[in-house]
Amino acid sequence: MATRNYEGKKFDANEVNKIVDALTIEEALQININDKPFTVSMRTPGDDASLVRGLLHSEGIINDVAFNPDVILKKENEKGIVTIVNLDIPEDKLGEGYSNSRSLLSVSSCGVCGKTELSDLTFMGKTIDENDKLDMSLLPGMFDKMNSYQHDFNKSGGTHAAAAFDLKGNMLCSMEDIGRHNAVDKVVGKLINEGRLDAAKLVTVSGRISYEIVIKCFKASVPFLAAVSAPSSLAVDYAKELGITLMAFCRDQRATCYANAFRTKLNKTNTKAS
Repeated sequence: MATRNYEGKKFDANEVNKIVDALTIEEALQININDKPFTVSMRTPGDDASLVRGLLHSEGIINDVAFNPDVILKKENEKGIVTIVNLDIPEDKLGEGYSNSRSLLSVSSCGVCGKTELSDLTFMGKTIDENDKLDMSLLPGMFDKMNSYQHDFNKSGGTHAAAAFDLKGNMLCSMEDIGRHNAVDKVVGKLINEGRLDAAKLVTVSGRISYEIVIKCFKASVPFLAAVSAPSSLAVDYAKELGITLMAFCRDQRATCYANAFRTKLNKTNTKAS
């Protein structure tokens, strides 16, 4: 249940018509860890187990990628939407992100809203060292595949999409959410739950790239990131430092690589990239 119908009035020149539009649902999900409130995420309901697992991975809450705790339903609202879940996580599986965390509100527009200090945004880890190259002529087909799975967007026009691929262009998973970072978390979480995260080499997103999307890919060890729209300056800076090949403006058979372009190649001479 990703959309809900709402009545409205549509004004067109001198005409006014009553309409019913499908709008993307945005609801709060409270995540409890060991029966204690940990965070609240504003998300589109659906694939909540993937969202939770991906979020806890990118935030460094769970320190073992092979550990998949059950996401236990604690409460639903009157519409049947899950509002509270709980995860039982042993102390030895809790990472530094848990011990260093404060109350975190993850809203649909910003993956880091609720951080209380700039130091909350720091991270530790090696840069990504990937020798394989991406054939840029495969990119348009990857975005076509992701777009074909944007069922909620086709209804409401209000969701973002993210998808994961191998370097041959095979799609591993595609997810939608009202938040760009939520869609990425859902993709990462689903692949973790299926034991296939290592197969993911490229993530595509339907909107722009901000630095929190780069960090989520870095935490998932994904070396390639591509977006339909623009990157922020900080996203490019982080991608350069973390070893992620970042591509943006991937549309109309074109793409611009802003970071670590040495991993790209073009096998089809009749395909233009800018």
